[in-house]
Amino acid sequence: MSVRDVVVHPDATLLAEATAARLLTHLVDVQSHRSPVHVVLTGGTVGIKTLAAVAANPVRDAVDWSGVHLWWGDERFLADGDADRNETQAREALLDALGDALPPENVHAVPALDDDVTTPAEAADEYAVALAAATGNTGPAPAFDVLLLGMGPDGHVASLFPGHEALLVSGRSTVGVHGSPKPPPLRVSLTFDAIRGAREVWVVAAGAEKAEAVAAALGGASESEIPAAGALGIERTLWLVDVAAAGPAS
Repeated sequence: MSVRDVVVHPDATLLAEATAARLLTHLVDVQSHRSPVHVVLTGGTVGIKTLAAVAANPVRDAVDWSGVHLWWGDERFLADGDADRNETQAREALLDALGDALPPENVHAVPALDDDVTTPAEAADEYAVALAAATGNTGPAPAFDVLLLGMGPDGHVASLFPGHEALLVSGRSTVGVHGSPKPPPLRVSLTFDAIRGAREVWVVAAGAEKAEAVAAALGGASESEIPAAGALGIERTLWLVDVAAAGPAS
């Protein structure tokens, strides 16, 4: 696995704007080598601010969005269009702004709660099928070009929480999560198998409440204690943080 690089930004706003600029530049670079490009989006305050910053950045027009496929690292198991769904927030922040440049079939949302999908396990199974289909059924999930992750004060990433049984799931790309310590309790998440299959993993964290978990993850904590410590990319693992999350040493 790759070495973890850490880049510190002055505050959360600049962190989101710099991450957006970095993502757009990376997409343009990757598209000069291969297509399609697979990107995993994250929710959360900084994650959605980053997507809004992508929408506001003129470099977005340099990306061939018809060759970009978007996925999610996790999702709240709620009805389609619910304001708390990461997909809903991402559409408002970025996807709607891209309009026809991004084909609808390139947006791979986690199945929502409805009459046909009634449990997180069912949604996870359907998402696993979609992920495998994107590989031509040669693997469980695409080798994501960039996998964005937020991190909670407890060190969780996606919906993989400290000490939770979902941390132990292997041999598959997705997991249904019950009893999440952060509301809502029902979720769907990528597993570490899928996360660690990404070419690049970018962990984005802001705020003093994250400093202890950032220090622990970078200091060698176990992934069972601090799940973010297990978020590693094949080619690169990048921690993008603000001064507050970097802690006193910054």
